[in-house]
Amino acid sequence: MMTQTKDSPQGFAFALSAYVLWGFLPLYMKALADVPAAEVIAHRVIWSVPVAGLLLVWLGRTADFWAALRNPRMLGMGVVTAGLISLNWGIYVWSIQNGHALDAALGYYINPLVTVLVGAGLLGERLNRAQMAALVLAAAAVGVLTWDAGRLPVLALGMTATWAAYAYAKKQLPIGPNQGFMLEVTLLLPLALGYAGWLAAKGESHFLNGIAFYDWMLPAAGVVTAVPLILYANGAKLLRLSTIGILQYVSPTLIFLVAVLVFGEPFGWARMIAFPMIWAALAIYSLGMLRAARA
Repeated sequence: MMTQTKDSPQGFAFALSAYVLWGFLPLYMKALADVPAAEVIAHRVIWSVPVAGLLLVWLGRTADFWAALRNPRMLGMGVVTAGLISLNWGIYVWSIQNGHALDAALGYYINPLVTVLVGAGLLGERLNRAQMAALVLAAAAVGVLTWDAGRLPVLALGMTATWAAYAYAKKQLPIGPNQGFMLEVTLLLPLALGYAGWLAAKGESHFLNGIAFYDWMLPAAGVVTAVPLILYANGAKLLRLSTIGILQYVSPTLIFLVAVLVFGEPFGWARMIAFPMIWAALAIYSLGMLRAARA
């Protein structure tokens, strides 16, 4: 497989659209603040299946998906990635709904740095000076937040850890990104349907309970989940890795702005110190990445 050496305008538009949609996703999640996070996740899974399925039909890639379902090894790997992405979604949704969107932004900011650390620890990749400096700065920022709160920023680190593990496991899954996403939500579907049915039987479901707002918003979970993933998957094919590396900061920046300007989350002294440290770490990391790409 050849590495993308030039950026395509179409690829840039796809990827930027995905990151912008992810950046404003907290507005959707906050609108469902009265719906338990587990129910929101269930609907994300249920309604993603038809969206992802239609995409595979359109792309003519259904054969790969059916082959994966018949492959025990692929199914086992799919169970792992499905479990990790559902954990990541759960932490994210709960964070947004309960006034911790800044923790979600922090988690997404430190994702690329933790991914570098995972690469060094599990894949034996060497860290250059820029990466090491960025990791030290990020660790110091987490230390500032920990000292201020008296505990680790568990939500941010939980999001980062689950996503880094998911990215690593996903890399081992020998199937295309669209087929892989369809495999994951298909494996999660029985659990999601079972939970949604259990809520309905108890009379606690927010879907089809007579409130039109939820009847529209919960099925929309499939669209807001699948569409950015699809845009990203197709954009990434048409962009250099260095460009994707820079664009990934769009989402946490938008989440950060939404948290502070729209949700009014407190931005105390510790965050005033920690976030600029994270931004400096990412600037050092990005400059190092760009230099390596040019070389």
